[in-house]
Amino acid sequence: MRHRTLLELAERDGIVLPDSLVSEWPPQLRATDEKGWFRFQRLYDVARSVLRTELDVRRLVLEAAEDDVRDGGRWLEIQVDPSGYAARFGGITAFTDLVLDAVRDASRETGLGMAVVIAANRTRHPLDARTLARLAAQYAGRGVVGFGLSNDERRGSTADFAGAFAIAERAGLLLAPHGGELLGPDSIRTCLDSLHARRLGHGVRAAEDPALLDRIVEAGVALEVCPVSNVALGVYSDLTSVPLPTLMAAGATVALGADDPLLFGSQLAAQYATMRAAHELTDVELAELGRMSLRASCAPSDVLADALADVDAWLAADVS
Repeated sequence: MRHRTLLELAERDGIVLPDSLVSEWPPQLRATDEKGWFRFQRLYDVARSVLRTELDVRRLVLEAAEDDVRDGGRWLEIQVDPSGYAARFGGITAFTDLVLDAVRDASRETGLGMAVVIAANRTRHPLDARTLARLAAQYAGRGVVGFGLSNDERRGSTADFAGAFAIAERAGLLLAPHGGELLGPDSIRTCLDSLHARRLGHGVRAAEDPALLDRIVEAGVALEVCPVSNVALGVYSDLTSVPLPTLMAAGATVALGADDPLLFGSQLAAQYATMRAAHELTDVELAELGRMSLRASCAPSDVLADALADVDAWLAADVS
């Protein structure tokens, strides 16, 4: 969500936002302890609460697409937990229908390829996750491309969600749980062993375990690395500490992402810019990061081919 959209929708409905989402935005975050994560989650929930109407949801999706196009994006996968909006929008199926319709309209208007990843919430019962997995399976091939698991990875037992991921796996969906950010390598192993993850939300802590990193590379599991988010939440002290060079040197598939631009104040292109500056990345390395991001996605073959060709063209023009 754009910051100005948050402010406009809150003012419309008389919602009082905390200073950290208004005058002190972007908020100062740190989630290395439970209190810090609770504060982050509270701000996230406050921001979600301004979505009151169908038009609000459509606006959010369209603006997300417009922002990615501005940053050079060609394919956007929006992750959403329909249960977080079910009460206000007529249930999880009705809300999923709304989001998918908004995605189709936004894609048509902006030219950006788009799809949806339905995610369960670690803080809710694993049976709720099975319900969402069946929902995701119902829409497989109709705009939903993956199934995820979000929220604080220190809460609950990741392995308890294996049943939900098995449902999604049978439906042919990409399995993309969050893991390996606030917790270390053991959390990643559980995502691989119990959830059969093919892409990890974060997974950056794999850099701490060479054997695990080798396993990830060998299996072709992609890592969604979100540098500004990692620093904002206190996982790393600064951008130079984000172990992107270690991951790349090992041959890992890395997709740079902005995580939640509203709360971290940084969009997609800024992740490339900050990593270039922090690690002195060359144009060749930046181009490969772009290619890996595309290959780690569920983009159709024609979108993928065109986007990869444009990355190559950018690099050739820059080198010449």
